[in-house]
Amino acid sequence: MKIRTRLSLQFALVTASILLISLSSIYFFSARYREEQFHDRLMQRARNTAKLLIEVSEVDHDLLKIIDRNTLSLPEESILIFDYSNELIYNSFDEFSEIISTHLLDEIRLQGEVQFKEGNREYLGILYADTYDRFVVIASATDIYGYSKLKNLIYILFAVFCGSMAMVILGGLWLAREALNPIAKVVQQVDQISANNLHARVDGGEGEDEINQLAATFNQMLDRVESAFYSQRLFVSHASHELRTPLTALTGQIEVSLLKERSSLEYKQLLYSLLEDIQHLTKLSNGLLELAEVSPASDKVNMHPCRLDELLFQSRQEVLQHRPEAAIHIIFENFPEEEQALLTYGSEDLLRSALLNLMDNACKFSCLKPVQVKLKFEAGIAVLNIIDEGIGIAEHDLQHIWEPLFRADNARVFQGHGLGLSLTYKILQLHYVKIKVESVISYGTTMILHFPLMR
Repeated sequence: MKIRTRLSLQFALVTASILLISLSSIYFFSARYREEQFHDRLMQRARNTAKLLIEVSEVDHDLLKIIDRNTLSLPEESILIFDYSNELIYNSFDEFSEIISTHLLDEIRLQGEVQFKEGNREYLGILYADTYDRFVVIASATDIYGYSKLKNLIYILFAVFCGSMAMVILGGLWLAREALNPIAKVVQQVDQISANNLHARVDGGEGEDEINQLAATFNQMLDRVESAFYSQRLFVSHASHELRTPLTALTGQIEVSLLKERSSLEYKQLLYSLLEDIQHLTKLSNGLLELAEVSPASDKVNMHPCRLDELLFQSRQEVLQHRPEAAIHIIFENFPEEEQALLTYGSEDLLRSALLNLMDNACKFSCLKPVQVKLKFEAGIAVLNIIDEGIGIAEHDLQHIWEPLFRADNARVFQGHGLGLSLTYKILQLHYVKIKVESVISYGTTMILHFPLMR
């Protein structure tokens, strides 16, 4: 079921419920008013008749009947008056025979007033007392006109309900169409966006309503998708190039070796060369796998408190094992006395891998000149500076250094694949670590990291 139809039905159901409650309330209070009005008329007729018969000495039984017949009375009215011994002393309607039980008369005397109904005929019994005696007066009649008005009211309310519901349904369909037209336009625009025109954007119209917010959110998603597509294409291009080089070298060496018979020494040298190329391929493949596994949306990373100083020393030790001739100096500023002030929340293995990559790059691109690692503690954050005196990074290359397999022109003479910084950047994103790069060609590079602390 379409949203437009569902909204129209829901609107119609809600309105129908409100109308039914309102119209039922009108009928209920109208019926109550009819009942109270008819009760007052019966009461007045009963009291007037009893007063004329009992208190006015000039009026007797026969004269009272003549008066009743010549005055305006209720439809099918009957008034009965009983004395203290339950003897019927007056009956206004001789043709209408009513059987009144002694139990009913006693109940009227006990309660003072009793009202009941049999079919469409309504009864009112009251206790009328004068100076010397107590009489029971029972007035009954049929409210033909009142019920006729209620019946007519039912027809009117039913017609109002049907007419209102017809207008509500039509109005609901129109409102739903008008309300959903902007969404339909957004859907139409989205349907026209494909992989070939990811630069297109959705127009949500003017204003700050939900449709505009939806379009803005979708446009933000398209920005991310377009960026991901661009990065993916660039990644595939660079990966193809990086993989093609060692594969071409492997194929060429094997083809050349098969042209003629070689000595065992030559075959041994060939195997060493092939092994080196295979190790290069293995390292590239492992880097690509690690880059694919780490993402800011990953939910498989085991997070726990980690000490930053220990991570720095462990990373420095691993770099020195790989590059024993390197010099890495760790400097602390404002070192806190409490251990809790050294803790950040994250994955120890991933953070150590990121710091290891940054330190290793600093040593590699500075041609083993001393590298300074400064850790300073401020309010709520730890600021880490990794400073080298290497080849530096050109300003136009700074925005690309986090892209997979990207290598600056002045870095191509160094061995590597351009995956370390990409992996590092993803790890830092995962841990909400902000990173800034300052670099000057031929003077060196400074990596500035802001770690959020747990306290």
